[in-house]
Amino acid sequence: MFRHRGKNRTYFHNLKLASALSFVAGIVNIVGVLSVQVLTTNITGHFAFFSEEILLNHYSEALTYLIFILCFLGGAFCSSFMVEFSSGRKMFRPHFIPLVIEILILSFVGIADDNTLDIVISPNAVAGLLLFAMGVQNSLVTRVSQSVVRTTHLTGLFTDLGIELSKLFFKEREKEKKQLKKNITLKLVIIACFFSGCVTGGLGYRIIGLKVLVATAGLLLCVIRYDKLLYRYYAIKRKLR
Repeated sequence: MFRHRGKNRTYFHNLKLASALSFVAGIVNIVGVLSVQVLTTNITGHFAFFSEEILLNHYSEALTYLIFILCFLGGAFCSSFMVEFSSGRKMFRPHFIPLVIEILILSFVGIADDNTLDIVISPNAVAGLLLFAMGVQNSLVTRVSQSVVRTTHLTGLFTDLGIELSKLFFKEREKEKKQLKKNITLKLVIIACFFSGCVTGGLGYRIIGLKVLVATAGLLLCVIRYDKLLYRYYAIKRKLR
């Protein structure tokens, strides 16, 4: 999913990446809403709330929304900075550190819900951490896929989907139809996986609360190991022939 970059990436690499991480984003989105009543995968609504609180002279509340916005921005910045820093070094793959940071954040928020631990974390801190994690993920996926895949919000995705669906009705676009169908399929997969993540995360939250984020971190661990496991699978398959 992450091993291939630039011209080496194929449509199916992006499809696998999109399905896995949009599912993760769906889980984080619904858990944020159910646990702290805050959208944690995008910042569009937070700008509206920020403006509203400014107009109402509620400056402390406005500051909270501003911090949410900066948390997402900070996550995106840190992710891109780490990818840029590690790209020229062979110590580790560029995607490794951002994913590990996301895993650590989700795990920390998840275990903070355990009553047996003396960890106290406020609702705003939960929202800020999840927004930072989603900023990390969105930036990473955008860079790896060369802006083909977005996994944490759907507004732009539905806009692009509408544009591409409209192009199918024009004969002069006949030569583009194959690529258009691929693009439409990719976006439908992202939407379906995001929705599936929301449903799965909602059900998981009803049963185990914020600990569902620990399971989500486990899924991200599988994503990190996916390329190596796939390589070993093909190596074993070749030996058995």
